[in-house]
Amino acid sequence: MTIKDTPEEWEVRATETPFVGNKTSVRTDDVVMPDGSVVRRDYQVHPGSVAVLALDDEDRVLLIKQYRHPVRHKLWEIPAGLLDVPGENPLHAAQRELYEEAHVKAEDWRVLTDVYTSPGGCDEAVRIFLARQLSEAEGERFVVEDEEADMEHARVPVDDLVRHVLAGDVHNNCLVVGVLSLVAARTGDGLDALRPAEAPWPARPFAS
Repeated sequence: MTIKDTPEEWEVRATETPFVGNKTSVRTDDVVMPDGSVVRRDYQVHPGSVAVLALDDEDRVLLIKQYRHPVRHKLWEIPAGLLDVPGENPLHAAQRELYEEAHVKAEDWRVLTDVYTSPGGCDEAVRIFLARQLSEAEGERFVVEDEEADMEHARVPVDDLVRHVLAGDVHNNCLVVGVLSLVAARTGDGLDALRPAEAPWPARPFAS
């Protein structure tokens, strides 16, 4: 048996978009099941996201903390953001987010992992990058607003961060998946064996 996700699309008899928001929308599809029955499925339509696990020379991960209203928490996270422009190169988006949220740049970029955050109810796809060889970005800091105006920053050793994940202290999807993927990559073929930064991403095709 080959363990690999495969693209597939079942017949949709009808579709509508009952809600359109600023960045996302909700779609309702009538989907034909294998037995011929038709079932209604509601899901969030999302442009996709990128996230950056930025690892410094002291083996610490750069974290930010910001308020997330849907879960009524301030969460520790890794820098992340939406793919605002259709077809945007995700590496360029990730570099932008690292600069805007942390005023940091990186010389070495790899794809750490790709995930669907909640495929039962949302089509959001996220590419998580590993960024190394960090330094302070040049130029003026990005002007933040709304939730980002209240952000905190920290750099946490990888081993400590893993303990926080397993203890249930941190809950952000990209942070949890990113740091555990980092540890798995190290114990496997090593970080230099990770996919290149512009590896194909079928979930969100882009121009190089």
